[in-house]
Amino acid sequence: MSADTRQSVMTGFGQKRSAFRDWRGRRPFWGGLLTLLAGIPIMYIPYQNLTLGSLTIRMSTTAGAGSLIIGVLLVVLGITMWFQPQSRVFAGVAAILLSLVSLVVSNIGAFLIGFLLGLIGGALGVSWAPGGPPAATPRGGRTDEATTTAVAESAAKDDEPRDVPVQSGPPAAEHTATEHTASVNDANDPNANGRQHRAG
Repeated sequence: MSADTRQSVMTGFGQKRSAFRDWRGRRPFWGGLLTLLAGIPIMYIPYQNLTLGSLTIRMSTTAGAGSLIIGVLLVVLGITMWFQPQSRVFAGVAAILLSLVSLVVSNIGAFLIGFLLGLIGGALGVSWAPGGPPAATPRGGRTDEATTTAVAESAAKDDEPRDVPVQSGPPAAEHTATEHTASVNDANDPNANGRQHRAG
């Protein structure tokens, strides 16, 4: 295997990884994953038997079908968060409610494992919001701290209210032109020197 082949393989893997990262960033990925994982213990544990020596303990409750339905719905809601991110709020609220119901129906929410996963996943789904376009970064893909700090400071200065003085009278350019004309006239006037002394 040559160096060129290895480079093309790494480039292909890097492109797939970058595409997955972009896909993951446009949806509540972690909320969907935790919600999906919450459904598995909720629908699995009530149908299992625990054997301790010669003693077999059946974990199923009277609402075994209810825990199966809750588990399947949580898996579907997790997939919905991935592939329909516009309905993330509905899916998140439904996941939280189903996790709360699993406390009663499915062995204390599959011994609190499924309950906690569903609660956190639903909260992440509700709170996720799509981000804006990424900021341009300098060559090399990294921004240095000085640039980031300067941008933050300029944004903070733009947000500060500014006191603008109110002018009464002519604009500043006309005002300076009038003063210049008066000083030229005073220089040509022989009585101007006396006026300056009287004023002073």
